[in-house]
Amino acid sequence: MLATALLASSLPLCGQTSATPEQRANLLLSKLSAEEKIGQLNQVFDFSGLPGMPAPAQKLEDQVRQGQIGSILFVTDPKRINALQKIAVSEGAHIPILFGFDVIHGFDTEFPVPVGMAASWDPEMARKAQSIAAEEAVHAGVRWTFAPMLDIARDPRWGRISEGAGEDPYLGAAMARAQVKGFQGEAGQPLRFAATLKHFAGYGAAEGGRDYDASYIPEELLQNVYLRPFQAGVEAGAKSVMSAYMDLNDVPATGNTHLLREILRDQMKFTGFVVSDANAVGDLYTHGFSSDAKDAAFRAAAAGVNMDMGSGTYLKNLKQLVTEGKVSATMLDDLVRPILATKYALGLFDNPYADGNESTHAAMLAKHRDLAREAASRSAVLLRNEGGVLPLAKTVRRVAVIGPLGDSQYDMNGPWSLTAKPADTVTLVAGIRNKLPNADVRFAQGAQLRKQFPSMFDGLIGPKPEAEWDASKAEATMKEAVSLANDSDVVVLALGESALMDFEYASRSSLALPGRQQELLEKVVATGKPVVLLLFSTRPLDVTWASQHVPAIMDCYFGGTETGNAVADLLFGDVSPAGKLPVTWQRNAGQIPIYYAHNLSHKPYGAPDFTSRYWDLPTEPLYPFGFGLSYSSFEISNLRLSKKEIHTKDPVTAVVTVKNTGKVKADEVVQLYLHQKSGSASRPVRELKGFQRITLAPGESREVSFVVGAPERTYWSSASHGWTLDTSEFDVWAGDSSTASLHDTFSVVQ
Repeated sequence: MLATALLASSLPLCGQTSATPEQRANLLLSKLSAEEKIGQLNQVFDFSGLPGMPAPAQKLEDQVRQGQIGSILFVTDPKRINALQKIAVSEGAHIPILFGFDVIHGFDTEFPVPVGMAASWDPEMARKAQSIAAEEAVHAGVRWTFAPMLDIARDPRWGRISEGAGEDPYLGAAMARAQVKGFQGEAGQPLRFAATLKHFAGYGAAEGGRDYDASYIPEELLQNVYLRPFQAGVEAGAKSVMSAYMDLNDVPATGNTHLLREILRDQMKFTGFVVSDANAVGDLYTHGFSSDAKDAAFRAAAAGVNMDMGSGTYLKNLKQLVTEGKVSATMLDDLVRPILATKYALGLFDNPYADGNESTHAAMLAKHRDLAREAASRSAVLLRNEGGVLPLAKTVRRVAVIGPLGDSQYDMNGPWSLTAKPADTVTLVAGIRNKLPNADVRFAQGAQLRKQFPSMFDGLIGPKPEAEWDASKAEATMKEAVSLANDSDVVVLALGESALMDFEYASRSSLALPGRQQELLEKVVATGKPVVLLLFSTRPLDVTWASQHVPAIMDCYFGGTETGNAVADLLFGDVSPAGKLPVTWQRNAGQIPIYYAHNLSHKPYGAPDFTSRYWDLPTEPLYPFGFGLSYSSFEISNLRLSKKEIHTKDPVTAVVTVKNTGKVKADEVVQLYLHQKSGSASRPVRELKGFQRITLAPGESREVSFVVGAPERTYWSSASHGWTLDTSEFDVWAGDSSTASLHDTFSVVQ
């Protein structure tokens, strides 16, 4: 193209592939004015593709011509992207734009929400899913995603639990590595797409689970739990990191030098660029942290935020700060350099254009539906199956699908499926009808899902909120559902939360089934018909009553485009469920926070005289971390260690034998947990240090091994104020959940 030729002739080193992206960026920096450099630090929103959104005050085309934009967010139309790129590379600074978008768990094809992918305990599946998401987005001209979200979440009232991997840093780190490699490719491969590690750091620990509220995290908890997935993402080569909105220990993350320089740059050795969360640079003033917008720009830049997302604070104030000498030329270059280097690494200077067209969406769906179906089935967790109710017989004639999530195409895609087309999505009703073409499969909604206090996102994203039903409609709808249950051979209940109930700005005070779903559940169970409860949500909901009265319960999360077909595969036995919980499932909200890796205390839960920490509720969760049932059964036995005594930096290998003792081919997730019995600080009762998902035929056995080295035993100690590798005796457990009982010990000596 002409613009590409102009670009190549005007920029030094553009065609010299032997030069590194950093070298090319340095040479380009020497040619740019301060204003052009500042423009590269500015990311703007373009909501022109969203209905009802106002047009920007200044046309983006004019800003691009003036070199005021380094990145644009929310554009996914290839034609518009190409038009803006043509202006960028043929006029002004001749620097291509980096188009970003929230490609969280799919683009044309939606895969399970991230916490659902974590429930698969299958990092390779997560890698494949995000590789496909990247492939699809690149066709549209989007070359940068704001994923993976790596926030550890131990309070399920927090709405954004949906985007992460749950409560555990080891599982979170495994999913971080897999997703970064999926988005970006393996080291040494050409870079087509850039990942962002977010939200740095501690966003998932917001007080009370209230999104945007402050987090207070002691350094040892920050280092040992909340930062571990970020370290893994950095080591996997992530090109960018997003600073969080909230205060961390009273210092906003976007102006937090300890976080962004001392930890991210110095400790973790991150060399990419930091982008703020939306408007977070300007919001340093709103926090009461900066004195004005200019001070906000200075504090964010000084802390190490390279790109200002959406607030325009850098664009309006950095030039004056440079003129006054508060921001040096070297500091400005340091902010711009990794952004330019990423654009070079992505090949944007060689070809910035999208190749997608009107047929691309359909082609991508056709290519990727099968893997989306497999991923959704691998993510489901079977919580209860009394009497072997599941799988259902394919000979069943009358199936009632009841519940507000039984036939909702939009909700099955899950939160952050911003480019998905609901018409492409298979609902539960459709999936069962596909599986049983000769059966009578009927649907009744039964109850309404509605927020008491909708957020700014409701109606902007997804369908507009429905008006609250009056009493007569609510009663009639429930009566219709109960009548349908009575007229069926089996009832499949589809209950839970709508996609936008598990979203940003979507925290909850209760974890009960929203609306009148509990009443619906109890009335359907009272019919005496066989009932299977399917949960669609990303939180662990309060299903204590159901756990005592419903024989079969499966947590399906939101599986994406192929949800209905995947769940039907599970219901009727074509696939055996093998997902495991990535979070501890509380009995009710009063137990929060509850997580398996707590400390012993002076009164351990396993003490002979222990009953409960509460006088009105057992301390134990309803379902433990790592739990999940199968249609088969497994025996995990014969734990042996390669050595009973090792030196501090030596590894030990643990081996177990796993046998499928059931009648169907199925997967099992074998898990290894460690406990350090003494040291410079108290350590958690158990910590996940290894897992493998394996497939076994009936009667088949396999040995599974885990290496426990110095990295698995190193922790940040508040006693030494640094990383510590102690001598100690260690407990080792292996099994199918965090309550595994197969046990041995080894000792670490100097």
